[in-house]
Amino acid sequence: MWKPIERIKYKPIPGKWPTVQEAESSLLFTPFQQGRLSLNQRTWVPAMVPWRATEEGEVTKDVIEWYQRFAQGKPGAIVVEATGIRDVPSGPLLRIGHDRYLPGLKKIVETVRAASDGETKLFIQIIDFLSIKRRPDKDKFLTRFLKVTDEIKEKLAQPDWSEDQIRAHLCTLDDDNLVKVLDERQYESLTRGFRERVTDTEYAHINELPQTLPDLFSAAAMRAEQAGFDGVELHYAHAYTMASFLSRLNTRTDGYGGSAQNRVKLPLKVFQQVRNEVSKDFLVGCRMLTEDCIDGGSELDDSSFFATEFAKAGMDFISLSRGGKFEDAKVPKVGQAIYPYTGKSGYECMPGHFSDKFGPFGRNIAPGEKIFSAIRSSGLGTPVVTAGGIHSFDQAEGILRNEQADIIGLARQAMADPDWFRKIKGGHGNQVNLCEYTNYCEGLDSKHKVVTCQLWDRTELDQKGVSKTADGKRRTTAPPWKK
Repeated sequence: MWKPIERIKYKPIPGKWPTVQEAESSLLFTPFQQGRLSLNQRTWVPAMVPWRATEEGEVTKDVIEWYQRFAQGKPGAIVVEATGIRDVPSGPLLRIGHDRYLPGLKKIVETVRAASDGETKLFIQIIDFLSIKRRPDKDKFLTRFLKVTDEIKEKLAQPDWSEDQIRAHLCTLDDDNLVKVLDERQYESLTRGFRERVTDTEYAHINELPQTLPDLFSAAAMRAEQAGFDGVELHYAHAYTMASFLSRLNTRTDGYGGSAQNRVKLPLKVFQQVRNEVSKDFLVGCRMLTEDCIDGGSELDDSSFFATEFAKAGMDFISLSRGGKFEDAKVPKVGQAIYPYTGKSGYECMPGHFSDKFGPFGRNIAPGEKIFSAIRSSGLGTPVVTAGGIHSFDQAEGILRNEQADIIGLARQAMADPDWFRKIKGGHGNQVNLCEYTNYCEGLDSKHKVVTCQLWDRTELDQKGVSKTADGKRRTTAPPWKK
């Protein structure tokens, strides 16, 4: 992952842990009610992909145990990982694009309800993503995959050469010369792997996304309701389809790109169809970015506008993240796919303990406050969830007291210690395992390995009944809290 040049090392700042009485009187641990959203406390575990599903997208025992462990901490809400709305191969990611996934998804719901004694609301994040190819071998790409165009012939000044001659010649060129012959997308496909964009409207399936996606999202949402979830979180963030429609880089000319008003059309259309297809008590919110954090990407004025439009449309909550884009991601090795959290925008999404002068903690709080204020200035009370490097009670409570957000999201800290919520609420804050923000978990994620935390994954491995990774070297859930 990209790291700031300053390389200042930070440690988590626990602050003063509250007494039981202080926790009980806090905003963080008091119930929250706004519109359809009702929580026992203002805490939220955002979606994280742990790579525990089968290659067919089915729920496994490890998936069940993962969410059971979070539920034992009894946070206000848990959001199940990004779950694909299409019934297409996508590796060990959960899917919801067919009724055959319902039994496994129902088991997640039942398990979370039981483990949290019914205290935790459960949402599922539903996502669409476009095709991404692995970075190809150079000779294979040039001899098999590259389309030889008239433009390439002109740049080589060899109009009479056969296609085989051109391909053979290209194989002899180094990168400095290839970049002069291939166009930008061809060179990118060679060096980073082919990646579809929402602006590739020459492809019928891309051109038709505004017509196909509302049906796909609404069908997935209806399955989520049938499975027993309290609601869905529409994935409008990071490097994926819906965030790409929102981005300033979306230059489609069909009314769904260009101006901010046009870029928000499809996300609103998707939301409206989902809202119309599910029951009135089923919640529908979204995860979106405060900023793209890339050159030419969306900024706070864009996201404030989008969030206000979502609130006007009747979304039940808006959860905020930032960055995590393909455009500035690290060049992958041959045979690997590009990963959208390896560039500067990826760092802004998951900052680590080596950071700049600002540090890794709370980088999204101030941007989130601007969006929160924009919604409130429009006379709307839509709940806003903020997240990003939040790990201490003082930090979380301060955000709520300062009216910077309504709900506090803790992802990596909840992974480091799923009992954070119970420990602090019960006056045991000094027993919290604080996330060290080394991004050990992110390193596993980038390699599509089962995600665990270095604070506990080698602990008590010899205990009976401990589930382990396939190599037997890591446990897959945090040990139980021994009071």
